[in-house]
Amino acid sequence: MPRLRLIAILVSLAGVAVSIYLTVVHYAGFVPACPVSGAISCEAVLSSPYAVIAGTSIPTSVAGILWFAVSAALWARPRRSLLLAWSMLGLLTVIYLLFVEIVLVGAVCLWCTAAHALVVVLVLIAVGRK
Repeated sequence: MPRLRLIAILVSLAGVAVSIYLTVVHYAGFVPACPVSGAISCEAVLSSPYAVIAGTSIPTSVAGILWFAVSAALWARPRRSLLLAWSMLGLLTVIYLLFVEIVLVGAVCLWCTAAHALVVVLVLIAVGRK
């Protein structure tokens, strides 16, 4: 297996792990391990109305679990056009979620930022893939 594919699969699995952590935090009702200093507050972001899928009580992190799991599966049997489309969907979602965090909530969640960074890494690998 080519090295970049392996890295992409590992990055996807890291994204699954971060998303599972955020989902457990949501359902367990405990405060995430994250500094709270003004603009950085996981609690503010994760307790906002935007932390769940609209009209449900399902945390957006469940969508993250699914997105990263599908990403890992796609990287296991890569097709360039499918990987690019999936990665772009992830990037558009990250842009929206950043807007929500910064503009609507007024705080940034470091755990969410980690997941967003993993999506960006996967996009860069997909775009740079030959």
